[in-house]
Amino acid sequence: MDTAQALVETDKRFLIHPLHHPKDHEHPMLMVEGRGAMLKDAAGKEYIDGLSSLWNVNAGHGRKELADAASAQLAKLAFASAYAGASNVPSIKLAEKLMKIAYPSTAAVYFTTAGAESNESAFKIARYYWKLRGKPNKVKIFSRVHAYHGLTMAAMSATGMAVYHKMFGPLVPNFLQVAAPYPYRWPGNEDAGVGAAEALEQAILKEGADSVAAVIAEPVMGAGGVIVPPASYFPKLREICDRHEILLITDEVITGFGRTGKWFALGHWGVEPDITSFAKGVTSAYLPLGGVLISRKVHDTMLAAPADQKFMHAATYSAHPACCAVGLRNVELIEQEGLVENAAVMGRRLLAGLETLRDLAPVGDVRGLGLMCGVELVENKETRKPAIGLGGKIVREALSRGLLTRIRGGGADPAIGDTICVAPPLMTPPETIDRIVSIVRDSILAASR
Repeated sequence: MDTAQALVETDKRFLIHPLHHPKDHEHPMLMVEGRGAMLKDAAGKEYIDGLSSLWNVNAGHGRKELADAASAQLAKLAFASAYAGASNVPSIKLAEKLMKIAYPSTAAVYFTTAGAESNESAFKIARYYWKLRGKPNKVKIFSRVHAYHGLTMAAMSATGMAVYHKMFGPLVPNFLQVAAPYPYRWPGNEDAGVGAAEALEQAILKEGADSVAAVIAEPVMGAGGVIVPPASYFPKLREICDRHEILLITDEVITGFGRTGKWFALGHWGVEPDITSFAKGVTSAYLPLGGVLISRKVHDTMLAAPADQKFMHAATYSAHPACCAVGLRNVELIEQEGLVENAAVMGRRLLAGLETLRDLAPVGDVRGLGLMCGVELVENKETRKPAIGLGGKIVREALSRGLLTRIRGGGADPAIGDTICVAPPLMTPPETIDRIVSIVRDSILAASR
């Protein structure tokens, strides 16, 4: 039987990991078990999963109900093509369920296997829509600085973090970026929400609205450092998109399925998108699944397309029966256990706890919405000079104390500081929430000595 060390050595020989560099993988953790908000490694040490692994284990680890749903469907019908002319029961039922929890204007869903694929599909749907509407020159996509939209070429080109571009350029043409509604780092005196929206409008006018297909925006920017927009931003953005006939794509790969205390996050501001990309929380990561929700306006246009202009977008695993079966059971669990409401309550508790860290010298800003919070680090509170490198030390200190989390590193953009990101599973109990806050405080103190 392989020992843990033997497995790690085999890993180092044969596996290439996301964000891979051998130096970063010298001492990897080997996780072997998960229960609730906790993970256990091969040595038997337990950790609080402070980021829901990668913002995605919404219902928590070790949910037998989800394993049973996968097993039953795999035994009955593991896979069958869902290309036009065929379908399967789980995908139909999940599509129907999503219509009940999504934005009221949502009419239909296209299933994918991941967030990047969802965003790629959203871009293609936006261009397809405008071609059907007789405006084939509307092809440009606007995104925001600090955004993360995925690893595929177009999704990477929409990503507003240069570190993801450096070794893979050139980027896909017709993807442009504007300033994010980032209150802590907004350069002007005006409201950051209004300012960022108006900056986008100026960029649209410069390019020509007749060349712009869509704007893509995360309701709360996740990997970019849990950047929560002012309440003024999305209503203004929606109005700008409507006035210039531009589709609004909301990237809810992280914020969807209860993460922010609502099923989908634009509901916090009373705004509805034209297209919504999702993944992660739809199955709580038990199987890969994503998708694109489209509004009635977009769906009606697609349905009216002539045969020679049909939607030639095809993926083998779209509407995968087993993945959809798990997605359906997961959404039912989130509903039955009130996890969306719990995320709102525990999110307020987590944010209030993290707010108490403002007395620590390196803490420049604390922000969050639901169970999605960030603590930005600075060298100087007055000048807000970014703290670069401190976040890595804090994460290591937290790991030694039994908390797994990640940072939005200043190395990705030295204009902003390292940000400790915290987003535990939606079922995380209050005592664990409080323990997270305690560990983060102790870790900042230890790393700052």
